[in-house]
Amino acid sequence: MSAVTAMLADTTVIAKRNVIKIKRVPEVMVFVLMSPIMFVLLFGYVFGNSIAIAGSSYREFLMAGIFVQSVMFGATFTGAGIAEDMQKGIIDRFRSLPMSRSAVLAGRTISDVVYNLLSLIIMAITGLLVGWRIRNSFLDAIAGFVLLLLFAYAVSWVMAYIALLVPSVEVINNASFMVIFPLSFIANTFVPAESLPGPLQTFAEWNPVSSVTQAARELFGNIPPDAPSPDVWPLEHPIVYTLIWVVATIAVFAPLSVHRYKRANKR
Repeated sequence: MSAVTAMLADTTVIAKRNVIKIKRVPEVMVFVLMSPIMFVLLFGYVFGNSIAIAGSSYREFLMAGIFVQSVMFGATFTGAGIAEDMQKGIIDRFRSLPMSRSAVLAGRTISDVVYNLLSLIIMAITGLLVGWRIRNSFLDAIAGFVLLLLFAYAVSWVMAYIALLVPSVEVINNASFMVIFPLSFIANTFVPAESLPGPLQTFAEWNPVSSVTQAARELFGNIPPDAPSPDVWPLEHPIVYTLIWVVATIAVFAPLSVHRYKRANKR
């Protein structure tokens, strides 16, 4: 096989190995799916009657933000999984095999797309039960979900790099919480960006979390026709801005992660 074919084959094997964990350790998947359900119900019913969104129900406004936050937290499985494999010595076993070094990381990030896909399906069903509706075409809705998965995949590479810097599951979990929570709240995920005070509003408008949330709302048809148009470029062109961030993030952190992985293997 050529080098590329061999790398793809190795990546498939690693991804399959990680996906099999869903069957072997089903309780992990149960808790992964329970978290987004809890967020949908809590925000939908606790804040649903307290936050007014002009021309739309808060639950329709909310769902895109819940989707984005949940897939970002789902992407942290990459970091936790790599850190756990390093602590248990599984990475050393992979190193002894005639396999592509990049396949270990690529397989890990790809397998976590499966976790996020299952999470999105459960969230979508829960959202439909509490009043959320997709008001655009089927193809637009599929494009919205694909964009969310692409964004989560890019975040997975960031988490992979952090895990190789600090190979500790506890540190990865705490670090990811400290990064993802502010990013997901200083955005238009749960409240309109214009309702935030000056500096926070500017940060929210250029925050890629806001752009992917805005893009999801547009693709799902959850933006009222009479809603005011955003006056900043990232929110005027949220799909393009999100794709730029996805490509840039993968282009930077995938090579950094592979390089760090090779250095870690030499120690």
